[in-house]
Amino acid sequence: MTGLREEKKRRTRQALIEAALTLFDEQGYDGTTVAEISARAKVSPATYFNYFAAKEDVVFADQHLYDEVVDEVFAAAEPGAPVAELVTRTVHALATADAWSFPLDHPLTEVRTRLLAGVPALRAGYLLRNAAVGDRWAEKLYETCAPQLDRVEAAALTGAVLGALEAALRQVPQGHSATEVVLGIVERVVYGFVPKAKD
Repeated sequence: MTGLREEKKRRTRQALIEAALTLFDEQGYDGTTVAEISARAKVSPATYFNYFAAKEDVVFADQHLYDEVVDEVFAAAEPGAPVAELVTRTVHALATADAWSFPLDHPLTEVRTRLLAGVPALRAGYLLRNAAVGDRWAEKLYETCAPQLDRVEAAALTGAVLGALEAALRQVPQGHSATEVVLGIVERVVYGFVPKAKD
């Protein structure tokens, strides 16, 4: 019975996220109410607030997964692991994790990216959350890879990677895979913007 209840909760949460992002795309973030999101998901507004404390929280529904994925990668890493390898492994894990509400190449992931870039209230929340992710990732990178790099270098590298990933997601060419773009750009950041030698 517990398993069925948890699955129902998971489906309801997913329906709310999908309804919210779809409506934000159709009529704008400011033009959409919690009541409309709830109606689209076929639940009551009270049910919405059982899952999310405010309208903006549904956009950040997957935020906790960043720490979980990063923690998992570093827990499996050997002390002194090569920096570049560990950074690219972390981004690969983030880009391909099954736990996200939608895969990286899903249209609603693109909607979320546009909302975070274009809605001031969401942008502010995103920058704060992203900074926390970067700080945590940088500290783990330093702890695992010292003395290959110091704390300043770890912070600079993770900041560069996170900034590059955000920029890349906003510029994914039509018809291209967001996952491939993300994985490609992190390699360029880590290994340098120089032509790769051909085999």
